[in-house]
Amino acid sequence: MGTSASPTLRIPLILLALADLALLGMRLWPWQEVVNLPLNGATGIDPAVCLVAYMGLMFWIGNTRNQSTKQALSTGAMLGLLGGLLLAGRVAYNAQPGIANAPQSGTISKGLLVAAALVWGIAGFRSAKAAGDAASGMLSALWSGMTSGLLACGAVLIEMYLAAPVPETTDPWKLYEGLAIGNSATQALVQSLNMATGFLLLCPLAAAVLGLVFGLGGQNGKD
Repeated sequence: MGTSASPTLRIPLILLALADLALLGMRLWPWQEVVNLPLNGATGIDPAVCLVAYMGLMFWIGNTRNQSTKQALSTGAMLGLLGGLLLAGRVAYNAQPGIANAPQSGTISKGLLVAAALVWGIAGFRSAKAAGDAASGMLSALWSGMTSGLLACGAVLIEMYLAAPVPETTDPWKLYEGLAIGNSATQALVQSLNMATGFLLLCPLAAAVLGLVFGLGGQNGKD
């Protein structure tokens, strides 16, 4: 496939971010009560802000006409889908009842994380080797991490949506201060929101670092 036809998946990824945002909005309805979440509502607002930022960045970066950049983004997008599936598998695995007490659960969970990180590094290595510079590798890995982060976030939101709903109450404070009153459903909600935000923030950051490290190797290994 020529570089002119390299798919950066910009539009599909923006649509995925929109779908994640819609899932988040449905789960946090009524929105006026979000401010009663921990940290003055930041627990619920942060993932929404991250998703909006993703859409803006993906529209801007993915709109490039530079063929070398498009090729790097294409490699990152394709490998990012694989990394995202690994992270989504980790989310689904950890959501299984009683899995936390399984002796091999920690090893499997960490193994899926390491595998996803390795995928980002490979994206950086391949792009740097093709372009001859580590910057292309870093950009490719960043795009890969963002792609994976969106898929992982979506998996968390789906699990959160399918889980038992937060018990209804006429007191918003009790509804969202479950950590204080022992409301396990609310604790699960807060933990899921924090996990979704973590994926959105940490995946691209970790991928960029790995892309630079692997990219330097790919740059040096270019014929």
